[in-house]
Amino acid sequence: MANSVGFHESEKRLSPRTRDLHRALTSLQEELEAIDWYQQRIDAAHDDELRDILRHARDEEIEHATMILEWIRRKSPEFDTTLRGRLFAPGAIVEREQALEHGSAGGAGNGAEPRRPNHAPRVTVGTLREGR
Repeated sequence: MANSVGFHESEKRLSPRTRDLHRALTSLQEELEAIDWYQQRIDAAHDDELRDILRHARDEEIEHATMILEWIRRKSPEFDTTLRGRLFAPGAIVEREQALEHGSAGGAGNGAEPRRPNHAPRVTVGTLREGR
């Protein structure tokens, strides 16, 4: 099996699930990068027909990224829970996140992220950088 540049641990020590998730995450990154490239080319192109072709190509990449994200959601309970609590939710994005972090996004069955058993605040890389 070919090595992936993105593995940070020995591939031999990784489960098949982790290796496949890595493949999906790497592919998602590549699709998102392609979307960005096409979008920039659409803005820069002077020819209408070329812009139409580039727009079509960008939209295909969006479809690919969406399919990969759905695969990730289906295979990762952690992604599933997090996405369900955040996607397609009304209101301000940051307010929704704050509500989820403080356990006030609603009751069970609403797709919100469940509270942690000890109700401790979630620590992320961002909060560590900010000295929280």
